[in-house]
Amino acid sequence: MADDILRGRAWRLDHDISTDVLSPGAYAVDPVEVRKLHVLESVIPEFANEVVAGDIIVAGRNFGCGSSRETAAENLKALGVACVVTESLSRLFMRNAIAVGLPALICTGIHAAFADGDDIQVDLVTGVVTNVASLVELRADPLPEEMRRILASGGILALLKGRSVA
Repeated sequence: MADDILRGRAWRLDHDISTDVLSPGAYAVDPVEVRKLHVLESVIPEFANEVVAGDIIVAGRNFGCGSSRETAAENLKALGVACVVTESLSRLFMRNAIAVGLPALICTGIHAAFADGDDIQVDLVTGVVTNVASLVELRADPLPEEMRRILASGGILALLKGRSVA
């Protein structure tokens, strides 16, 4: 399926990117159109203005740590981020990301294999992550079919709305 292959610009982030950095508490009750303008502003002030649909976050260890702020993944999705690939991430962030239709993969070595701005390709079925310029290929944990089905539906709510109740 074409949606299983993602390609875009890599935004390389460091380790320990918390949900508070992805969704600052000062904007927690604001609408998503306001919240998304403050994503990563404390570490990459230009991120919300420069990210384009299809871009992919590449991060170090412990991505999505901190509180269970569901808006962290929602904000990234609202900005058009196509995928998050990281050395390790919070299981709760993973759950929230898949629920809103944002793929998130764990890939050992990803942080060292990419520089900010590199062209990245991610195959959600096989887990192959490629630095297009250097041709370095890494293998992420592929997403199970059920997770890919949720993603293809646009998230868990969209999937559930599409089901008929017999």
